[in-house]
Amino acid sequence: MSTVEHTTRRLVITAPGSYHDVIARYETLVPEVDYAGVTADDGFRRYYRGDVDAVMAATGVPWRATQYLMGNHAIAARMYRHDPAVMLHAPLRTLIYVGADSTTTFTVDQPSSLFDSYGRPEISAVGRYLDDLLDALIGQLTGES
Repeated sequence: MSTVEHTTRRLVITAPGSYHDVIARYETLVPEVDYAGVTADDGFRRYYRGDVDAVMAATGVPWRATQYLMGNHAIAARMYRHDPAVMLHAPLRTLIYVGADSTTTFTVDQPSSLFDSYGRPEISAVGRYLDDLLDALIGQLTGES
């Protein structure tokens, strides 16, 4: 057994608007993946949507949260060819939630901080490319682009 220790940078972004508005904006900006499609453009796609509220309803905790897997299989393939283990972090896991202060928040681990841990420059380069795509998405999500 081997162990890889690495530092992850979590991005926590306040998103303007109601929880439902932010969800709608995100799902418009990150459309559902077309599994029948062989190729993908350069944008992000949604591979999974999880209703955390429904799963946690019995706990009595009042949070609102929706979890997603977001990525692009064509971009992931550029890393996968060097190390299949990258699929541990691709697609990216994202969460939109309402916190204790009643603001809607989008959070995701910065791709380069995940993919740098594989120790391959080819994979790290794709991680930095994903950082740029994520920055653009955050700008659109927050209205700051």
